[in-house]
Amino acid sequence: MVKVGIAGASGYAGAELIRIVDGHPDLELVSLSAGTFAGASLASVHPQFAAHKKLSQLIFSDTTAESFLDCDLVFFALPHGQSGELIKQLPDGTKVVDLGADYRLTDAELWSKYYEGPHAGNFVYGLPELPERRAQISDATKVANPGCYATAIQLSLAPLIAAKLVDASDIVVVAASGTSGAGRRAAVNLLGSEVMGSISAYRIGGTHQHTPEIEQELQKYSSQPVAVNFTPLLAPMPRGILATTSVKTTASQKQLHECLATAYDNEPFVAVLPEGQLPTTSATLGSNSVLIQVAVDEHTGRATIVTAIDNLIKGAAGQAVQNANLMFGFPETAGLSVVGVAP
Repeated sequence: MVKVGIAGASGYAGAELIRIVDGHPDLELVSLSAGTFAGASLASVHPQFAAHKKLSQLIFSDTTAESFLDCDLVFFALPHGQSGELIKQLPDGTKVVDLGADYRLTDAELWSKYYEGPHAGNFVYGLPELPERRAQISDATKVANPGCYATAIQLSLAPLIAAKLVDASDIVVVAASGTSGAGRRAAVNLLGSEVMGSISAYRIGGTHQHTPEIEQELQKYSSQPVAVNFTPLLAPMPRGILATTSVKTTASQKQLHECLATAYDNEPFVAVLPEGQLPTTSATLGSNSVLIQVAVDEHTGRATIVTAIDNLIKGAAGQAVQNANLMFGFPETAGLSVVGVAP
C-alpha cells in the first residue's frame, strides 16, 4: 500500500481527497494536516466522516514537512502560494500532486501578475487527457494539478485546436462555478443570503488566475498565438462547473463533433454527448467525468462548446488521484467513479 498524506485536508478539496483515498484499493491515508484546525478530529471538521469508525477520530496535525516524512505520496490542497516551500522540504523520494497553482505556470512574470509571492517553479502539468500528456505524468515524481476552470476549458478546445479546426486567437469563455470553488473560507459574498437566488460575475477583464494557465497549455497545440477572454460566474449551487466556450470556425458541426468524439473515444472519464443532448452540472456531481457538446452557429461562423465537470472532483481531488494512479502505475480509474449522484 502507498502511504498517503494530505496537506490542507480541512478544505472542500481536502475532504474529497480523504473520501476518494479511503475507497482506493492501493492507497492508505496516514497523515492529515490543517492550519487552523490542527488538533481537531476529522469528524469534527467534516461531519460526513462521523460514521467511519477508522477515519472519524483521525487528528489533524500542523502543516509542516515533518508531518509527511513517512509518506510515499502527498497531496497538497493548500491556498495558492503556500505549498512551494513545503514541497521543497520533503524527502527526495516523496511523490507529490499539488492542487494549488504554485507549480502550474512556467513564466515567473505571469505568476507575479496573477498571484502573490515568489514563483516556485513548475512541475509536469497533470491533465492526462491532453495530447501526449499521459506519458509525462507517468514518468513524473511531482505533478501540478490543473485549475478547475482550466480543466473544463482546455478539454473543450485542445483536440479542435490541434486539428486546426478553430481559431485559437479568438477564444471567448463564460463559465459558471459553484461556491465551493472559492474554498472553505468565511466571506460575505459567499454567504447563503448573498448567493441564493443570484448569479454574479467576478474577476472579469482577463484578471482571473486561470487565464494564463489555459493559454500556456493550449499554446502547445496551436500554430498561432492563443488568446482567451474569460468571464467567470458564481452560481447559486455548492459545486459544479458549466463552461461555454466560443471560437471562430469554418468547420461544420459534424466535423467538430467527430473530432472531439474521436479524441476522447478511449478516455475513461470524458464523454462527448450525442448531438442534441447538452451537458448539465448535476449529471457530473461526485464523479470524475467530463461531459461535452458542440454546436456551430453558421450565422456568426462560431462554434460553442459546452462542458460540465464537478469542480471538486475532476476539477481538483479526483484529477489529483487520477494523476497519482498514473505516477504509481495503478489503473487510471482506480478509486474513481464516472457515475454522478442524482438527483
